[in-house]
Amino acid sequence: MKLNTIKRAGKSHFVNMGPIRLRQPFPTQAIEMIDPFILLHHYGPYEISKANNPFDLGPHPHRGFEPVTFLVQGEQLHRDSLGHESVVKAGDVQWTTAGRGIIHAEGPTKALVEKGGVIEGIQLWLNLPAEKKMMQANYQHAKHEEFNVIISEDKNVETRIIAGELQNSFGKIATQTAVNAFMIDAKAGGEQTIAYSNKHHGMLYLLHGKVTVNDVESIELDKNQLMEFHQDGDGFSIKAETDSKLLFLSGEPIKEQVATYGPYVMNSQTELLEAMRDYQMGKMGFLPAN
Repeated sequence: MKLNTIKRAGKSHFVNMGPIRLRQPFPTQAIEMIDPFILLHHYGPYEISKANNPFDLGPHPHRGFEPVTFLVQGEQLHRDSLGHESVVKAGDVQWTTAGRGIIHAEGPTKALVEKGGVIEGIQLWLNLPAEKKMMQANYQHAKHEEFNVIISEDKNVETRIIAGELQNSFGKIATQTAVNAFMIDAKAGGEQTIAYSNKHHGMLYLLHGKVTVNDVESIELDKNQLMEFHQDGDGFSIKAETDSKLLFLSGEPIKEQVATYGPYVMNSQTELLEAMRDYQMGKMGFLPAN
C-alpha cells in the first residue's frame, strides 16, 4: 500500500462557546474547512453535577448539513422536533441529517447530573451537497455494541466502523455522501494500517494518547493533534506510543460554495436569510424546552 503523505498537522486550540470551553481544531485562521467537513469540536471532559452543568444545549435549529455526535464519556439526552427522544451513552453515535430543518436539544441526562460524572465527545458538522440541503430531516442513533470492529493482527488496535467501509466491513450509519468515520482504540505498541479511497479528503484527530503516523510524524495532545493527508496514496499507518483514542474521517469533497451563519450551512447568503425566516415562521418544527 502507498501511504498518503501528510499535508499538515495542527494543534487543537481551546475556544469559548458561551459558558463552554472546548477544543476547535477547525475552522481556524489556517484551516477554514476540510471539504466536506465544516467544523470539528472536541468538548470535555467536563465534570457534571447539580452545581456544574455547562453542557446543556436547549432547543436550537439546523439546516443544510449533518451534525454528528460521537459520545466518548457520559450520557446525553437527545430530543428533536421529529419526535425522537433517546439516551446516548458512551461509545454511541447520533447522526442527524438536518436537511430542510430540524430543532434539537442535547445535554447530560438527569441521572448523570444527579449522581455526578464526566461527559466528553466530538461534535462534527458534515456538509450536504446543494441537491440534498432541503431533503427531509432524519435522525440515526447507533449504539457502541452495534458497530462492526476490525482488530489489528497484533490484537492491540480496534477500529469501529461508524460509517463507510473498511476491509469489506461496513458502518452502521447510512450516509448521504461518500464518507468514512472510524473510531480507533489502540493499546501502547499497537500497530494498524487503514486503507481508504484517494478520492477522499482524509484526516486523523487524536482524543487521547500519542501515536506515530506513517513512521514519520507523531501526534499528541496539544501538539499536532489534527493531521490532514494529501490525496496521493491509499491509506495511512499508526503505531501507538501510549494507549490512544483517535477519530479518522474521510469524505469526497463536495466542491461547492459554502455560506454559514450560526446553525445553518447553505450555498448562498440568500439561502441563509431564507433559513432564518423559515425558523422564525415555525417551518422547522417545534421543540419545547425542558
